[in-house]
Amino acid sequence: MRFPSDSQLKALDPVFAEMSAATDRMLWDELPELSTREKILLSLVADVCGQTLGLPFETHVAMARGHGLSADDLRELLRFIAYDSGYPAALAALARLTGIEQEQGLTGPTGHGHEVNADGQESPIPAPARRAVRNLDAPFAGYMDLQSRMRAGMNLLSVRERAFATMTVDVLYQTLDESFRLHVTRALAAGATPDEARAVVRFSARFGMTKAWRALRVLESLFTETGTVFA
Repeated sequence: MRFPSDSQLKALDPVFAEMSAATDRMLWDELPELSTREKILLSLVADVCGQTLGLPFETHVAMARGHGLSADDLRELLRFIAYDSGYPAALAALARLTGIEQEQGLTGPTGHGHEVNADGQESPIPAPARRAVRNLDAPFAGYMDLQSRMRAGMNLLSVRERAFATMTVDVLYQTLDESFRLHVTRALAAGATPDEARAVVRFSARFGMTKAWRALRVLESLFTETGTVFA
């Protein structure tokens, strides 16, 4: 995989560029469990979480557009992860994305969206998780229901892609308890294999190796629990 920013990186520091290239070969070219599209999406998620909205984000946006992801697709990704990454972080990325499109003359969004359903009552969160959160704090449970309900109608990203995105947020924010369990379960229910789930965590090492290390340990413990992850 050749990155649009390779020449810029070499100009900044050729040794760093060499290290980065070796890392990218391992994670982009030698990680067959994930598609190129999935790796690009997860890289954009990492940019939002880390607020690396300069050269890294510009590079990943260019890669996304070069691999068929539209302006609408990228906006759905930002809308989707906003409740896990935090709305301010997603908003900063949305503003930068719009700026990149204008600066580079890229095709902007068509306005494609989905039904937000902010005034409904239901939630796609599994009932046991909803009950557990409601027992913890009912108003917070209402907030979670609203966030999940507003995203239920999204259709540009697959369930698998959305699950992998939220797993990556968990790894980078180290929220490796209830939410990580829920997101891993969702990925497996969408057809992902345990090896593909491991690959998602392994790919996140590009954005923080020690965080990925800890997440892999947690993931393996989830896989050994009977009747939990695979239920």
